[in-house]
Amino acid sequence: MTPWTDLRSHGAWLQTEFRRLLDFGLKAGLPDGGAGYLDDRGEVDPTQGVQTYITARMAHVYCLGAMSGIPGCVPVADAALAGLSGRLADEESGGWFHGLLPDGTPDVNAGKSCYDHAFVLLAASTAVAAGRPSGTALLERASDTFLRHFWDDDEGLVIDTWDCGFTHPDDYRGLNATMHSVEAMLSVASVVGGGAADEWLDRVDRAARFVCELADDYDGRLPEHFGPGWTPRLELNKDHPDDQFKPYGATPGHGLEWSRLLLHTQAALGGGDEELLSAAMRLFDRAVTDGWDADGAPGFVYTTDWDGTPVVRDRMHWVVAEAINAAAVLYRRTGEALYAEWYAAWWDYASQYLMDRTGGSWWHELDSSNRPAATVWPGKSDLYHAAQATLVPVLPAWPMVAAALRDL
Repeated sequence: MTPWTDLRSHGAWLQTEFRRLLDFGLKAGLPDGGAGYLDDRGEVDPTQGVQTYITARMAHVYCLGAMSGIPGCVPVADAALAGLSGRLADEESGGWFHGLLPDGTPDVNAGKSCYDHAFVLLAASTAVAAGRPSGTALLERASDTFLRHFWDDDEGLVIDTWDCGFTHPDDYRGLNATMHSVEAMLSVASVVGGGAADEWLDRVDRAARFVCELADDYDGRLPEHFGPGWTPRLELNKDHPDDQFKPYGATPGHGLEWSRLLLHTQAALGGGDEELLSAAMRLFDRAVTDGWDADGAPGFVYTTDWDGTPVVRDRMHWVVAEAINAAAVLYRRTGEALYAEWYAAWWDYASQYLMDRTGGSWWHELDSSNRPAATVWPGKSDLYHAAQATLVPVLPAWPMVAAALRDL
């Protein structure tokens, strides 16, 4: 049987699903700039305020939609980009607020996070690839802020969080922010070209080597949380294991996401680095062994402890999206049929349990019995993970998604 990734008909199906997702989020663009947090029906939930990372993700997705020639995407993309260039930006201290509170005032107590700024960097690079008018200025500003405040050149990794005025960095270091920074830096390198691209790729390479070492040291289960000097904090949030951004234990979904990013990195560096491929395969295998069907029901558990025992058994939609992407890129890189088989199996799972054909988009969270839940992620906040799962499988590993679409 021909692998799905090699079927023209499957590629057409992915395009249809991409359009279906984009239809769901058409109300996200806000008149004053930014993108709203979406509820289960695709309506903006005003109680969530306006969040920078959501806005940046939606700018990225709708720029990709605009580049694909899908009507309705440009207004949403431009509204989100206007929010990043306007009211979400901190004109006094620099960078971007975590978001705006429901009353429209900046959330100054949340500080400045690398996670948020990595998504701004990603959105800006995609806006440049899409030819949006604000893209170049936004990318210059986002790059300067990222390099000035979040890239730690001594460590070759990122600083996670500052206070709102960029006067005091937090001691916490996180692999999640590092991961999204790597994706953003790869995207920037894809669009800037030349010597500047080489500098961004050097930063990516340094972070990727750190993850390769972690994969070896911890048998494919990546520590997520670190203290000063990048000392692992394996027990962080053990008493609050389902934290949205800092869950306790290992996160199989991040193992899958890193697997894909290491393959993008390998491709960007010329394609011959076996250390990156080996680590990508190890992370993939561990995530599947620990996370998939781990408690007798289909789906990936959210987190495990350090021997692979499930901790939080809810199923997150983004994990399946990243599993699909990793399997597709690994199959393309290695030609091994097993990856194509997993790819098909996970699309079957997404179709059966995650794709909401009545309300739209994908359910963002399911309980351990695969019923819609909202313990960790209420609503259907944005389209970033699901939308990329319809694009990554049919695009090359390098350049990254936006530049690849631009070059088609």
